[in-house]
Amino acid sequence: MTTVQPGGGSMVRRILLGSQLRRLREARGITREDAGYAIRASESKISLMELGRVSFKERDVADLLSLYGVDDGGEREALLGLVREANKSGWWHSFNDVLPGWFQTYVGLEEAAALIRTYEVQFIPGLLQSEEYARAVFGQSRPVISEDEVERRVSLRLRRQKLLTEGASPRLWAVIDEAALRRPVGGPEVMRGQVQYLIDVAEQANVVIQVMPFRFGAHAGESGAFTILRFPEQDLADVVYLEQLTSALYLDKRDDVDAYIQVMERLCVDSLTPERTIDLLASILKER
Repeated sequence: MTTVQPGGGSMVRRILLGSQLRRLREARGITREDAGYAIRASESKISLMELGRVSFKERDVADLLSLYGVDDGGEREALLGLVREANKSGWWHSFNDVLPGWFQTYVGLEEAAALIRTYEVQFIPGLLQSEEYARAVFGQSRPVISEDEVERRVSLRLRRQKLLTEGASPRLWAVIDEAALRRPVGGPEVMRGQVQYLIDVAEQANVVIQVMPFRFGAHAGESGAFTILRFPEQDLADVVYLEQLTSALYLDKRDDVDAYIQVMERLCVDSLTPERTIDLLASILKER
């Protein structure tokens, strides 16, 4: 069994703990139903725990470890310590008033990722939006939200962006469809500021930006926007994030993830190089 090293965000600790519990259960040939019975819970609860989608009770984990034959004191304490770490609230919980539950999971994963690869069609990716552009996007939300809520959402977006400049920053690789650059969100002045912001951010060593140009025609990104998150912990599988209107999908099955990785690789090959992307952004800036 891999030694548990607490690291990253609480969300990743939760997923890591769930992964360890699943491996222990499978090694003993115990069904989810039997595991659930041992802690007075359902098979569904065990499934959610193993996916890291729910909080953990230390007593439940201790009972499961006993069921799975984990008697070594050091190993038990490492896992129980991970429970305590996993249950700590992240900074984003202070934005619960404007942060949907299904998106909290993404922010936690984003916070702990080592590599973020994203493809966007309609809007500039959130981590690369200027303050004015973000305000314009939220101002056009349907249903209409109050000015106070718009400002709270803008503050949340700007707080997320600190991820790229503070601490052990992840690498961000973004492919943006040219449509997002041509769509006049917020008007000409806002778009000028947004395009200049992209040029400036692209100078950071941990940020790569490519544009999929109109002239290429049909391309691999026909399924729409998506994000692939990769983590420094080897025990954690890549996660594909697909956002919907009122919910999101998190895919971590190997076949699903591989399919999206292939699409992303094709998009990166077919899009403008980072250098030519800057040339295009500069030409758009002159047009505006």
